Amino acid sequence: MFAALALIAVATEAAAGYPDGLYRRIGHPVTWIGGLIAWCDKAWNSEALSHDERRWRGIYVLVLLLAVGVLSGLAITAFLGEFFHDAVALLLAGVAGSSMLAQRSLHAHVGAVASALETDGLEAGRRAVSMIVGRDTRALDEAAVSRAAIESLAENFSDGVVAPLFWMAVAGLPGAIAYKAINTADSMIGHKSPRHLAFGWASARFDDLVNLPASRLSAFWLVLAAALSPGLSAPRAIEVLLRDAGHHRSPNAGWPEAAMAGALGIRLSGPRIYDGVEVAERWVGDGRDELTARDIRAALDLYRAACGLQIAALVLIVVVSLMF
Repeated sequence: MFAALALIAVATEAAAGYPDGLYRRIGHPVTWIGGLIAWCDKAWNSEALSHDERRWRGIYVLVLLLAVGVLSGLAITAFLGEFFHDAVALLLAGVAGSSMLAQRSLHAHVGAVASALETDGLEAGRRAVSMIVGRDTRALDEAAVSRAAIESLAENFSDGVVAPLFWMAVAGLPGAIAYKAINTADSMIGHKSPRHLAFGWASARFDDLVNLPASRLSAFWLVLAAALSPGLSAPRAIEVLLRDAGHHRSPNAGWPEAAMAGALGIRLSGPRIYDGVEVAERWVGDGRDELTARDIRAALDLYRAACGLQIAALVLIVVVSLMF
C-alpha cells in the first residue's frame, strides 16, 4: 500500500506540482512546519542558557517535530480511511502526500537559472541562483553560477525528491511528513552559527541519519540514468562516486553530486564564499569547470531521467505486489 501511495504522490506532483492558488490561500505544509520551528527557536533558544541546556532544548524540538509529523500523518490517514472507500482514501492520501515532494518545483527553480543566463545575462543568473543556494552569489562568474545550480539540483534531488518518497514508501504519510519536518529543521537551525551550533545539533545529526539511504539511492538513480542517456558516462560516474563522495563536506550530499559530476564530465563543489568568508572545499569530479547554461540543461536532462527511473521502479513494485 505504501508503494502505491508513493506512486500516486510522485505522479501527482510531477503532473501538477503544488497549485499557486492553494499556496496563496493556505500556504504550504513546509511553511507550517517552518513556522513551528521558528516559534521554538524564538521561545526556547535563549542565549542566556548554557551550551548543554541549548543542546537539550534542541533535542526536545526534534522530538516535538517527529511527534507532530507522525501524528498528523496518522490523523490524515485515519480520517480518510473513516470517510472514504479504500481506493478513494488511498488516492486522496497520495494527493496530500504530493506536497511533501519538490520534484517539479526543483526543476523549475534550476531551469530558471539557465533561462536567466541565456536570456538576460550574468547578473540575472546570479539573482536566480541566489534563490536556491546559501552562498554569496554577488561575485560569481557564469561558471560558478552554473556550478551552484547543478550542485543544488543534485543535493535537492536527494533531499527533496528521493528522501521523502523513500520514507513515504517505507512508512506512509507519517514517515514522509516526519522526514520533511526533520529536513526543514536542519535547513533552518541545523547550521553552525553561534546561535544554532548547540540548539540545532540534534536536528542536523538526525537529518544526516535519515538522509543516508536516500543519498545512496539518488546516486544509484543518477548512475543508471547516465547509462541510459547518450553522451553521458555511467562508468565515469561510478569512478567519481567511489573516489570523491566520501570527501564532501556533507556525509550525504557528496553522493548525488559526485554521481552527477562524473556522469556529465564536470567538476562541482570547490571553494565558495559564505557570509563573506571563503571556504576551501575540495573539488568533486575531475572534468570541465568552465560551465555554462548548457551544462545546467544537461544536468536537468539527467535529473528528469533519474526521476523517471524512480517512478518506473515504484510502478514495478506496485505491479509485483498486486500479482502476489
